[in-house]
Amino acid sequence: MQLSREALIRAYRQMKTIRMFEERLHDEIALGEIAGFTHLYAGQEACAVGVCEHLDPTDYIISTHRGHGHCIAKGCDVIAMMKEIYGSSEGLCEGKSGSMHIADVGVGMLGANGIVGAGAPIAVGAGITAKSNGTVSICFSGDGACNQGTTFEAMNMAVVLKLPVIFVFENNHYSEHTGEAYAVGAESMTARSAAFGMKAIKANGIDFFDVYQAMGELIEYCKAGNGPASIELDCERFYGHFEGDPQRYRGDGELDRIREERDCLKTFRTKVTEAKLLEGAELDTVDSEVADLIDRAVAQSKTATRPTAEDVTTNVYISY
Repeated sequence: MQLSREALIRAYRQMKTIRMFEERLHDEIALGEIAGFTHLYAGQEACAVGVCEHLDPTDYIISTHRGHGHCIAKGCDVIAMMKEIYGSSEGLCEGKSGSMHIADVGVGMLGANGIVGAGAPIAVGAGITAKSNGTVSICFSGDGACNQGTTFEAMNMAVVLKLPVIFVFENNHYSEHTGEAYAVGAESMTARSAAFGMKAIKANGIDFFDVYQAMGELIEYCKAGNGPASIELDCERFYGHFEGDPQRYRGDGELDRIREERDCLKTFRTKVTEAKLLEGAELDTVDSEVADLIDRAVAQSKTATRPTAEDVTTNVYISY
């Protein structure tokens, strides 16, 4: 799948926005500006963007506790997201979601989820609608969720009902603090998914082009009425499971190594400049524009309106 210059710049902008958004959150949290648990997505940008660049607002995604990257890649407003994490009533969910439950149904982002493995059944529900309207439902999860019973049941149901659901397993090698090699009993996540009777493949999660190509083929396969599919994306996370995680489970020099050798943004920049698809100066311009966006997002979030006591029960309960 050949991408135009405009598409390449957009993909890089999306990945860079996720990276700078997360790095700024890391700094702001350390300063005590943001309350609550936060799980950063930095390092996995090629996964979210490689998947979501194929999607329209009418396609659905279900996210995880590590969901900021998925939100941005699916088209959520970056400033409104930052306001949400800061607890403002001007945020995407009026300050009620915090980091782990952001949703924007208008762009097909059905919500992040603080419960590991809880997204898969929701993705199957959305897949029933997707089957009716010719769209696709994407379930983002990780190597931890791949071991959950909810995920197994959802995958089985998707096969039985022949739904256009794609289970995207971002394998960053750590389920919270436990290594994948210890926690995943199957030969691989890919082999386990195939055992449910669905098409299952693996791709390089630090290479945007590999993810993009593989997902394009899977989406076409699922929308053609062939049922669900799964993809395992081999990737890395650059921060701990949560902000404040001491990461004592990491090996000596591990973080330095993966930042140097397995950075999806470096990989993208190298590929497009060596192939003369884009100039380094063009990417530098994007870097500057994204930095300005993140600065504006933080500045506006710090002065944005906060919810009142009267707002506690609004948009919480449904009246029939």
